[in-house]
Amino acid sequence: MRAIILCTILLTSAINTFAQESNTTAPKVKLPRATMLKNSTVAYFDEPTEVDTLEGLFSEGKFHGRLRTNTFYYWWDTPDPKHDIHLISGVGGSVVYQSAIYKGFDFGAALYYSHGFVKEKEDNALFLKAGKDAFSRYAFLKTGNKNMAVLGQAYLRYNWEDETQLTAGRQIVESFYTKSNDTKMIPNTFDGVVFHTEMIPDSVIQVAYLDKQKLRDHTEAHAVLMRGDCASDGCFDDTDPEQIKIATLSENDDSAMHKGLTYTRLKAEGKPTDAPLMTADFHTSFDYSFEIDAAAYYVPELLSQAMIELNHEMSIGKLRIIPGVRYVKQFDLGAGSVGGASLSGDLNATNTKSYKNFDSLESQMIAARLVFKADNYKLNLAYTYVLDEADLVTPWRGFATSGYTRSMARYNWKANTKSYRAEVVRCTSTDGIYNKVYVQASLLYQDNDDRKSSLQLDDSLYYYVGFMQNIAALDNMQWRLRLGFQQFLNTSPKTIDNETFKDSDLNNLDSRFEINYFF
Repeated sequence: MRAIILCTILLTSAINTFAQESNTTAPKVKLPRATMLKNSTVAYFDEPTEVDTLEGLFSEGKFHGRLRTNTFYYWWDTPDPKHDIHLISGVGGSVVYQSAIYKGFDFGAALYYSHGFVKEKEDNALFLKAGKDAFSRYAFLKTGNKNMAVLGQAYLRYNWEDETQLTAGRQIVESFYTKSNDTKMIPNTFDGVVFHTEMIPDSVIQVAYLDKQKLRDHTEAHAVLMRGDCASDGCFDDTDPEQIKIATLSENDDSAMHKGLTYTRLKAEGKPTDAPLMTADFHTSFDYSFEIDAAAYYVPELLSQAMIELNHEMSIGKLRIIPGVRYVKQFDLGAGSVGGASLSGDLNATNTKSYKNFDSLESQMIAARLVFKADNYKLNLAYTYVLDEADLVTPWRGFATSGYTRSMARYNWKANTKSYRAEVVRCTSTDGIYNKVYVQASLLYQDNDDRKSSLQLDDSLYYYVGFMQNIAALDNMQWRLRLGFQQFLNTSPKTIDNETFKDSDLNNLDSRFEINYFF
């Protein structure tokens, strides 16, 4: 109840802020060397230039430093060993080097560090939520190490004219299906080759071949679509439930990862355990009012997916109205027979039997939205529906419902899930410097198919509010506060595995406070 009151107050405050904004314009300030944008990507304003000598390739390069702290408080209505109230902080930073450009070539590297402040006896690392990315749970449970020091980027790039680049190595890859998702301490990066071009007028094309992924809480690269187990990790005791759980953290353990695509199952079915991820993205616009986006991914012998989206902008005076639609189609290339239709991967669970074809990952999603923009404000009314076929698989931090019904940490990709969201945004920047407070507030209603959840969870409401601002006296520093509360609507008792509880026992509050300083 206290969490509901808190979220209600914050949402009310956000709406009042929209209504009471001053008409005065903030004085223009000098741009800092770098900043974090509202989508959690880093923008560099002091980029290297072209040079005429090989020596200049190195001497005219740029170093970018960053200090960062992130604190996570997760509260449960009715705590138990698997739903533990916890407070975790991470402190760290990064050093990024970007060389100058010599005859079209340049290179870059980035070192990242994070130390997680976690209470060993009180916090169960196996069941942590957002704060788990402040350190590596795998390393912590194996050795007790709370530090992450990683080479997050190391790439070589060749640049042509017309904004065309070919980049090879470990790098950040921003596409529809792959994101840096830099909301914790270390971004999500990939090992591979990426081709990006804007040579076609008003269009962008990007194609990538990604051999490995390094998730935010990992110190080493791992398979893009394989979940670790005792056979791949070498458990000391493969009958110990805790050792088995730790082994699942060794490879792709993203929350959107299909838990049934394990090393052992893939091997048994003759499927690759190290298959690459191939992605393609296309964007074009016509007369600045009609936009087409298309994207696809392909993992050989396992899975692929395709997306197409249309947006059209119309103006009525100062009001801009932008209707949009998105369609996603998932193709099963053999992964369904290995792990089943449910992301849970449990082929014998009762909830798995609710899928119409529980050994197929063929699936679809439809989405629609209506966006209103006026001056400094945006209203986004959106709907998504994952058809009653199979769950969507996108474990590379790009989400099929993004821009429509995805709020912070809400993953509405389960089959037969309908989601409705109203979002209000006040954006106070056009250059990434938020001198006034950026505010985002939303209300999400999820119509879940309770048969497909292992806990048979019913419908829920999710209240979200987020704030962001660059500190006026020190514009290289930026703070962020994000709060999300999930309220389950079914309060009737239920008994599962001899345990009686109510959905409302799992009501939860996810709160995050972050400070970034760039230099």
